[in-house]
Amino acid sequence: MPDDSTEVTAAGIARLAGVGRAAVSNWRRRHAGFPKPVGGTEASPSFALPEVEQWLREQGKLAEVPLRERLWQQVASHPDGAVTALVHTGCALLLVRDRPTAWLEITAVSDARMAGVLPGAMDHVLADRFGAGHAVPTPTASALLPSVPLLRAAAELAAETGARQAFDFLFGRQLDANPRQYTLTPPGLAELMADLAQPRDAARRSGKRGSRTVLDPAAGTGALLCAVGGPTALYAQEADPDLAALTALRLALHATGSGADGPTLAVRTGDTLRTDAFPRLTVDAVLCHPPFNERNWGHEELAYDPRWEYGFPARTESELAWVQHALAHLREGGTAVVLMPPAAASRRSGRRIRADLLRRGALRAVIALPAGAAPPYGVPLHIWVLRKPGAEQPPAPELLVVDTAEPEAAGAPSGRGRLDWPVVRGAVLDAWTPFDVPGRREPVEERPGTSRAVPVIELLDDDVDLAPARHLPPPAAGGGAAELVRVRERLDDTLKLTARLTPPPAVPREPARRPFTTVGELARAGALRLRTGSGTGSGTAPVLTEHDVLAGTAPSGTPSTQATAPDDEPLLLEPGDVVVPVLGGGSAARVVDDATAGAVLGRNLQLLRPDPAALDPWFLAGFLRGTANNRQASSYASTATRLDARRLQVPRLPLAEQRTYGEQFSALAAFEDALRTAGRLGGQLVQGMYDGLTDGSVAPERGGAAPE
Repeated sequence: MPDDSTEVTAAGIARLAGVGRAAVSNWRRRHAGFPKPVGGTEASPSFALPEVEQWLREQGKLAEVPLRERLWQQVASHPDGAVTALVHTGCALLLVRDRPTAWLEITAVSDARMAGVLPGAMDHVLADRFGAGHAVPTPTASALLPSVPLLRAAAELAAETGARQAFDFLFGRQLDANPRQYTLTPPGLAELMADLAQPRDAARRSGKRGSRTVLDPAAGTGALLCAVGGPTALYAQEADPDLAALTALRLALHATGSGADGPTLAVRTGDTLRTDAFPRLTVDAVLCHPPFNERNWGHEELAYDPRWEYGFPARTESELAWVQHALAHLREGGTAVVLMPPAAASRRSGRRIRADLLRRGALRAVIALPAGAAPPYGVPLHIWVLRKPGAEQPPAPELLVVDTAEPEAAGAPSGRGRLDWPVVRGAVLDAWTPFDVPGRREPVEERPGTSRAVPVIELLDDDVDLAPARHLPPPAAGGGAAELVRVRERLDDTLKLTARLTPPPAVPREPARRPFTTVGELARAGALRLRTGSGTGSGTAPVLTEHDVLAGTAPSGTPSTQATAPDDEPLLLEPGDVVVPVLGGGSAARVVDDATAGAVLGRNLQLLRPDPAALDPWFLAGFLRGTANNRQASSYASTATRLDARRLQVPRLPLAEQRTYGEQFSALAAFEDALRTAGRLGGQLVQGMYDGLTDGSVAPERGGAAPE
């Protein structure tokens, strides 16, 4: 495909120019010379990329299109689809990395000649890397011809960033653009699962990953095998042929060495449970993030399969089929780490298989993760660590249960993308490492609320419920009696601060008659800027959410990489900004301080950025919180009350008088914050006392006094 035929959508134009899609819509309406659509639909038109670039430069809105953005637009607009473009690109990048001299010779000819020579060169490099029967089909010359400009550009990007980084960027864009098409394993989770699969030897304890064989029977995007460092052989199977090809290329580009010098890498396509591509393979470790809650996994046709060594799984227990598939591929003493839904630990239909896994020592640990660790993000998933029992090895007498689902263990509030993975990883490995010691004779330290080595005999009841929280001793109440004393001291200090900040008695007077203006008029006059949040962003900055504004808490949201409305444009907060919720009809306004600055403005929030030479931010925020002001600026046409910030009124006052009001409003905000803190500490103290008195860790005092 010639480069001139590359098309780009309005969203792509916005990305190129670094603006929101609303700006692109405005350009189309206001500028007669804006390029005309060349494809797409009326609702989602596409434009010729060269014409867009030229127009942006003429308008001074673009200096140069970044190479990787140009490359992604070529991938996204490929006539055979983005997946085909990515497969062609991955094959070319593998050739660029493994045979750079051959690539230079191939690219020195015309596009047509290059397309004719490439299939042979690609076939050789794919065979060297994957062997026979691999998952990556060698493209034909006719299929490659439209991709030649794309492949030349990809090689140029690889020269700047490296072949692996170039492919990871394009593959990552494809995953971001199709979030519902792929089941993702976040990098932090993949690294944790790879760490749990490390061999039980000195190399593992020293942090070095030994050479071994690893299988992922549900490879997906290849995240788990990419997290494994240094094995001599990687094996993967994926049901989706397109995804299998992309994953194979990703793994090949992550591997070091080439041909005989590189690690063994075998990626196959097919339904793993029904058609195992490696039926006689045994490996040192299996890593698996299987599909959850599948009913059509092969229950009828696989009834007599030899893999069901621990019992034939029920139709509703597809995850236990994957667990036994993983065990069937392990050598004696090998480790399998499988991501599981929490229901698999307690469903009655799976209790007999769970019991046999425990009796024979195959199941070694069940680890509860915080919600948000992986899709589905609202569910706190489990990790099962399994070990292939040896013929001469006695069954393990204990099961390690670990619970990192509490926010304290996760290091951050639970939610998609908000986990502190180093904290979670540390909590899990601190429990697993001393437990997984060959020939261990010393008991493992019990950590109330977090981890415990449970005797298997305690678990073999009628339910065989393996949910970690059910078998952990409760944590000490509020951190124990000593922590309750500290909470009480902080509460006492906060109450004293609250008393000092309590406003003086109000002095009544006749209502002042002052001239008012509206926020909309101030915006038109340039005294402030008015923006609406979207919560979108591409970095790691947290999002200030509607809940954060109402509760007075720190930014707790995670930026979305997918725009959901035409005006979704990331906006970073600055000190002195005033933030007002759009929905709810309540009276709330927040002045951004240095601690909140840099966060992304979330959805359903409006930002007012005052000119400090014209408006005091605390004065503005205080008057925006007036109840009558909010009522007259709210709309009640729908089931939810919606605030139109443009209609909010502010008195016309000199800046010096504004600051007088601002000081009073700032003091009120400090008083309100102290009240919130006192309420939180008071609730913590009360619940801690209830817990301590009921579990016996706090002794009752005469008269009900708190412990000193």
